[in-house]
Amino acid sequence: MSNRTSHESSSLTSSFAFKALVGLTGAVLVIQFTIMFSPHIIADNAAHPILRSNSAFIQDPYPSKDPPSSRIANNVGPTVTNKLRPMERKRGPSEVTRNEPKMNDKSSSQLAHLLPEVHPLPPFAEIPNADSLVADTLAGKPTMAGVIAIMNRFLIALHESNHKLSHFKGDREVLRDKVFSSFTELTKKHLIPFDAVYRGRSVFPLREDGSIFMSLASFREGLLDFTLKQAFSHATNPDKIFVGAVVQNCFGIEYTCKTGAQVVGKDKRGRDMTKVSDAPPDPNGIADFCGDPEYKKYCDSGQVRAIYVNETESLGPAMGRYYASKLWGGETFYFQADSHLMFAQDWDTKYIAEAKATKNYPKSVLSSYPPGFAGFGGGGSAGPRLCSCQFSPHEVEHHIIRINTGGVPKKDAPRPTQIAFIAAGFFFARAEFLKDVPFDPFLPWCFMGEEIALSMRAWTSGWDICAPRENLI
Repeated sequence: MSNRTSHESSSLTSSFAFKALVGLTGAVLVIQFTIMFSPHIIADNAAHPILRSNSAFIQDPYPSKDPPSSRIANNVGPTVTNKLRPMERKRGPSEVTRNEPKMNDKSSSQLAHLLPEVHPLPPFAEIPNADSLVADTLAGKPTMAGVIAIMNRFLIALHESNHKLSHFKGDREVLRDKVFSSFTELTKKHLIPFDAVYRGRSVFPLREDGSIFMSLASFREGLLDFTLKQAFSHATNPDKIFVGAVVQNCFGIEYTCKTGAQVVGKDKRGRDMTKVSDAPPDPNGIADFCGDPEYKKYCDSGQVRAIYVNETESLGPAMGRYYASKLWGGETFYFQADSHLMFAQDWDTKYIAEAKATKNYPKSVLSSYPPGFAGFGGGGSAGPRLCSCQFSPHEVEHHIIRINTGGVPKKDAPRPTQIAFIAAGFFFARAEFLKDVPFDPFLPWCFMGEEIALSMRAWTSGWDICAPRENLI
């Protein structure tokens, strides 16, 4: 545990209750992860995302007789007809991977790692000179293009492994173990060597220019375009906003997209009757945003970065946020949020000021659960404090701690209130957070427990967590 600044005797963090809570949380995490990854225990195989009868791992969603390496693994939309490996769609002359700067200061040595720029469209486009870029990045000479190429190679290998496993006809528990073992081996091969090179240091030099990196992991999200437009249009300095989006969609090329379970009526016992229907491809919020004349300039200037994942190969929110964190390009602040948000005016400068008002700045994290649209009003709202928790009452997850709110700070409070937990759906910190608390690539299919683990790792790395006095999203 790193040395921390001294606090008054009445501080939340020095209290016996808080220390007891941290101890209890640690014990629960050990139990939870033992249960999650035991080869002999699984709460509900039928409900597990990789074991449902319509899973991509059980029923092959790629009925083509062509091998996976000759087809696009992660569907890329109706305009793409090239039969190439995933993320290897050739770029046309207008779909540039730029080798020259678009902004006046791109030639500075501090931003050299952003060249060549990788345009966020089209999805799954091949990155020229990928072998050289990957080799340089793994040798300690990183570029954003090299980092994206590493992520893409992992996703290609994951797709090809899943394609093979989709034909497995044996026991489901054996299949479960094969799927997890394959994921683990591919992570060790493609992701861990990259993480190891930069462990304990930032991948890129951090710029002290007030820039903000916004991490957005979206899953079949219909409001990604809306969220991006809200963020840029309501920022004081939109030229300092940089986005790293992970778009996990059904793109409608290799198989027909499906809806989720739709309630179509009630049975004789009054229970919901559901069905799954064919559906059009999911909207690509990046394409919609970059195609809007008012916002296209942000895509052309390199302020929007993207990784694309087929929705059947999404590995849950923790992995989505891992991918998104790798799109950070040296910006001053790191802002992680959900991809269905409204923003208050001047949210960027206000959050920066709020972070600087915390007692432990620069090692402080602002975090809260954003309200629903109805409770927001566009002008900000009170930021609830995440300072309570309990074991879930649900029989499937009774061994898991759920965090919750415990009141709201006063807007006229002298500074943001210290709290115990980070909400993965919104936190704001200086980008050194990524060096001290890098995202864990070994949390596939993890939802409950993600925030508890993140909170404990942040705290034991010397970061205080605070509730903003006002929610600006």
